[in-house]
Amino acid sequence: MNQEKAKDIYEDYKKALERLKGALAENVSIKGNIVIDGTVQRFEFTFELAWKLAKAILNYNGVEVETPRMVIKEAFRAGLITDGDGWIDMLKDRNKTAHIYNEKQALQIYGKIKENYFELLHFFCSKVLEWIK
Repeated sequence: MNQEKAKDIYEDYKKALERLKGALAENVSIKGNIVIDGTVQRFEFTFELAWKLAKAILNYNGVEVETPRMVIKEAFRAGLITDGDGWIDMLKDRNKTAHIYNEKQALQIYGKIKENYFELLHFFCSKVLEWIK
């Protein structure tokens, strides 16, 4: 994987993160479940781009990893992320949202996205920007 490919993934990631930010700014009490559903969906693809971007950076630096869990562990070791447990929690929640839909569970995950996950994803974006420069 070359640096240009990682930069391309980064650009897609930045856009996805902005779209997630926009979804989180919507008023749930007015628009209801559509906001929760849309936010969870945007979280899914933002998280997917995040771990693939981390994988590209690690691969570029000679660290061969394949699974999201291994990418998270190695990204933590490399300093790309600082909250390994938070990222593992994100992975678990992303897996839940991708395979089943439960309204109560979606609301819980929405709360985690709003309170914790967005911040982790945003911090990762800033760390990647440091690497790209």
